[in-house]
Amino acid sequence: MTSFRKTALVGGLLYLITFIGSIPAALLVAPALDNPSYVASAGADQQVALGLVLELVNVFGCIACGVAFFSIVRRVHEGLAIGYVTTRLFEAATITMGVLSLLAVISLRQQGAATGNAESLVPVGNALVAIRDWAMTLGPNMAGFNALMLGTALYRARLIPRAIPALGIVGAPILIAYVICNILGLTGPGTLFQGVAVFPFFTWELVLGLWLTFKGFNKDSAIALEYARNETQAASRPSQPAVTAKAGAA
Repeated sequence: MTSFRKTALVGGLLYLITFIGSIPAALLVAPALDNPSYVASAGADQQVALGLVLELVNVFGCIACGVAFFSIVRRVHEGLAIGYVTTRLFEAATITMGVLSLLAVISLRQQGAATGNAESLVPVGNALVAIRDWAMTLGPNMAGFNALMLGTALYRARLIPRAIPALGIVGAPILIAYVICNILGLTGPGTLFQGVAVFPFFTWELVLGLWLTFKGFNKDSAIALEYARNETQAASRPSQPAVTAKAGAA
């Protein structure tokens, strides 16, 4: 397997790992989000904590995606490569803020159960949940920006069928518009606008992950040919004999 194919395989698997982390996590942390008096209730701390572990898997998947694709995108355009990595890092950092806020909710619930003043901690718990909600609104939806970077690079270089990155490029402005409208209070989670904005990205990232995992990059692209040429040249170079020095030699 060539290094070019390995990069595609690793990148594809990392995109799929973000799905494995994020979707079950959303279900597992629901008790802490849906119950306004969670810190004063019996709680489901272990379930929520498991969901947060999966969200951290998503975080590391985001960072690893940026690292895995950097060398490929840089060969197309260095600015796109830097932009892709930085938006991935911002996404990961913002999701981590949401994880920390729910970990704090768990701590508050346990503290309240131990001291008997759980009711007084409910407003603080709700504030932390609100931070988590906004973190998940801003963080994962940074996919709109990193899809513009990665999608543009893949489209230009013809590394995969152009219909796949085109889906991300076209859907990006819709997702970004949804986030802005959400901040301005014009829409919100659970609306038709959210469904229209999220669906192209769900499809783009899933298809991209599956394609790169099972098919890889286009072997006839200019970047693939460059990789193959470099590997051929490296393999044809004669190995350099090790030079050893005798002890005590002048």
